[in-house]
Amino acid sequence: MNSRRAVLVGALGLASALISGQAFAGSYLNRAVFLIHGARRECDTMRARFGDKELARIAYRMAQARRESASDMMVPKEVVQAHPHLLLTLENYERAADAAVAGEASRFMLYSQRAQDEERTFRAVLKQLGWELPDPKKPR
Repeated sequence: MNSRRAVLVGALGLASALISGQAFAGSYLNRAVFLIHGARRECDTMRARFGDKELARIAYRMAQARRESASDMMVPKEVVQAHPHLLLTLENYERAADAAVAGEASRFMLYSQRAQDEERTFRAVLKQLGWELPDPKKPR
C-alpha cells in the first residue's frame, strides 16, 4: 500500500512540475510576443510617418521601456537559450527608433531589418527548443 501511495505521489509531483513548467514558459511566450508585436507595430507606424519627430520620440521611449522590461523579466529554463535573441530584437527596435528621432532614414532601415532578422532567429531557437510564439491576435 505504501509503495502505491509513493508511486502516486511521485506521478502527481511529476505531472505538477510539467504543468507548471508549461505554464511558466507559456507566460514567457505571451510576454515575449506582447513586447515584439508592440515594437513591430510601432516600427511600421514610424516607417509610414517617418518625418514625425514627436511620434519618433514617443516610440523611442516605449522601445526603451520594452527593452528594459525584457531585461528584467523572469525567464524559464526551458527557453533561456532563446532569450538573448529577444533582447537583441528589442534593442534593434530601440536603435531604429533612435535613428527615427535623429531623422536618419538609412540607419532606421538598417536597425529595423536587424530587428526582424533577430526576431526570426528568436523564433527559430524557440522552435528548436520545442516552443512557439502564440499569435498575438488570438486569445489563449
